[in-house]
Amino acid sequence: MIIPVILSGGAGTRLWPLSRELYPKQLLPLVEKQTMLQSTVGRLSSMKDMGTPVVVCNESHRFMVAEQLRGMGNGSSSIILEPLGRNTAPAVAVAALQALKEGEDPVLLVLPADHAIRDTEALLRAVEVALPHACADRLITFGVVPTGPETGYGYIKAGERLDEVQDSVTQHCIAFAVAEFKEKPDLETARQYVASGEYTWNSGMFMFRASRYLEELERFAPEMAAYCRKSFEKARRDLDFIRLDEEAFSACPGDSIDYAVMEKTKDAAVIPLDAGWSDVGSWSALWEVAPHDTDGNHYHGDVLAHNVRNCFVHAESRLVAAVGLEDHVVVETADAVLVAHKDRVQDVKEIVAALKIGKRSEALLHRRVFRPWGSYESIDSAERFQVKRITVNPGSTLSLQMHHHRAEHWIVVRGTARVTRGEDVLTLSENESTYIPLGITHRLENPGRIPLEIIEVQSGSYLGEDDIVRFEDSYGRS
Repeated sequence: MIIPVILSGGAGTRLWPLSRELYPKQLLPLVEKQTMLQSTVGRLSSMKDMGTPVVVCNESHRFMVAEQLRGMGNGSSSIILEPLGRNTAPAVAVAALQALKEGEDPVLLVLPADHAIRDTEALLRAVEVALPHACADRLITFGVVPTGPETGYGYIKAGERLDEVQDSVTQHCIAFAVAEFKEKPDLETARQYVASGEYTWNSGMFMFRASRYLEELERFAPEMAAYCRKSFEKARRDLDFIRLDEEAFSACPGDSIDYAVMEKTKDAAVIPLDAGWSDVGSWSALWEVAPHDTDGNHYHGDVLAHNVRNCFVHAESRLVAAVGLEDHVVVETADAVLVAHKDRVQDVKEIVAALKIGKRSEALLHRRVFRPWGSYESIDSAERFQVKRITVNPGSTLSLQMHHHRAEHWIVVRGTARVTRGEDVLTLSENESTYIPLGITHRLENPGRIPLEIIEVQSGSYLGEDDIVRFEDSYGRS
């Protein structure tokens, strides 16, 4: 049995303003119609003996992850919540402990949730080649066959060949002992690596038995292994989620699988993978995997362009017009616009850092904010008032709550609303409204079969999202 372990803890700051800290790139449909998380899970669906995924994610993303998995029929997946990020080695350790709890020492296939792979069949062939080696206690990493001298990736040097048979179909799917891991090189060194034919890019994808990984982690990082076990043993179930113990996991040292285990073990093996892989780590990388027109441009949304070449132009909410641009990225959302040369897109993280220093919400959230019951979007705001569009999924319920500093007017524009207002329970249809006075306990529900949409007008001295006192909540929020 192979258990996929999907690592979904990244923030994707280099893809701002589409990717935000509370809505990162793995939860966005950047490359395909499905989100990157859904695509990662979906490409394993045709593999024999593939078990239910174990997903490790940030606590802040839990409801979006669960909803996306349910949307593709994977509602039974184990979702482990990290109270804070500790890099990939601890994340895989707690996933291995969960996999051992569910079965008899399964093989883990560790995949980041935010990678793009064009050739799924090539990936599955590589997994098939890796399986017997993983069963023989080797720790496998998949090395991407380089397409050029890339300075943004680490490299893996292949050593002794471990497979005896090679054919035309699996010519790249050959297992080698790992001779050496190399840090991100300068350009000249990267050219030497690629020219030698002995090196692959370090992809961050792995395969090994659960117990074997934990054995090596305990050997080379015993303190990390101990805290991971402690946090898992003290974990608690919360709805669809496994909540790691915050105190124990916070005390756990952070490190990558490469540094903690793969660079130290004597049993590391690498399988070269030629599958159209990209980590989609920047806007230029996304431009490379996106479809282009005859001038090398990729357009999304309402875009008008004149004399534009080799550009990525993404419009979310309004017309974007571009004239005379070459090798640029333009990304428009409802609350931010990014313009950058493709050679400088790695510096987008500096913009995100500045937003965080300034405590600006654009680093964390989009104007449309997703919640377990649906979403809300700020339409307009000024001193003492705010207007929102609220969408409630069929059958969903907001918490029973009250506010100390604001009153609310609700107008139904689509669907049917059930409103608790103090001691009263009202049913409202389209074009009907109600008023929630300051300090009154209230709740909004959608009893219907179509999404409920309401316009909410808030008025008061303070309109922040932290002015919510919850009395009951279906989603375990305090």
